[in-house]
Amino acid sequence: MPEAPEIASRSAEMNTALKNKVIESVEVSQPKCLNLSVEEFKAALVTGVIESVSYHGKWIMMNTSRGWLLLNLGMGGEILLVTRDSLPAKYRLVLDFTDKTCLTINFWWFGYAFHAKQEELFTIPMIARLGPNVLDLTQEDFKTLLENQKSKTRVKAFLLDQSKIAGIGNAYIHDILFLARLHPKRIVSSLSDAERTGLYNAIQGGLRPSLKKGGAFYETNLYGQKGGFSMEDILIGYKEGNACPNCGTPIEKIRTGSTSSFICPTCQPDPAF
Repeated sequence: MPEAPEIASRSAEMNTALKNKVIESVEVSQPKCLNLSVEEFKAALVTGVIESVSYHGKWIMMNTSRGWLLLNLGMGGEILLVTRDSLPAKYRLVLDFTDKTCLTINFWWFGYAFHAKQEELFTIPMIARLGPNVLDLTQEDFKTLLENQKSKTRVKAFLLDQSKIAGIGNAYIHDILFLARLHPKRIVSSLSDAERTGLYNAIQGGLRPSLKKGGAFYETNLYGQKGGFSMEDILIGYKEGNACPNCGTPIEKIRTGSTSSFICPTCQPDPAF
């Protein structure tokens, strides 16, 4: 699933490549991904000029002269700038531009393409509930968010809650908590000031190296090129049985609620013991 490094990279690429393009036509092959009927969706976008592209959490937000086009790749997918002569094998949505290029959007699972009028952006429930972008947070903002958590909130659940902080998912959470030397079951209210500072720094350290490389190796950019952040760059996530890069203890995979976590049991001691 694309997270902050991938979504930030894609939105920056799109902002550069798509600005001022005019939407000539729209093709939809998966109507269920829309928030409008196919006819309404097309009518809302055709003749629109792309003015800018930004992001919020895991949503890419295309601001056009005819409102917002909001894209969420769900569990993964591709957004490609191509021509009709070089369409990919699979796509759910195509925006044809007047310059004869086109943007293809493919969702693997659970993707969305929503339209909203300029003044209606925050009436879209999936957008309205989002917390601040994780990469935009200052240290003071982050500490304030931590202070406002319920007494039993666990640190992993807090970081994955998109209504608290938008952009972190299961791909990067393991290394973030490892860098912070925190067990995923630690209670947020139990963190010391030093641990809160360490967690903020760990978030930056866990996300920004991937951002600099255009995102993870299993995601593609606007031109079909793979991201540069490889398995070798990952510290402990999805590396069960490998030696901890800090102390050499074998990495363990544990259950944390409905998800699994990869931890070093020495560097990230279980709070129950």
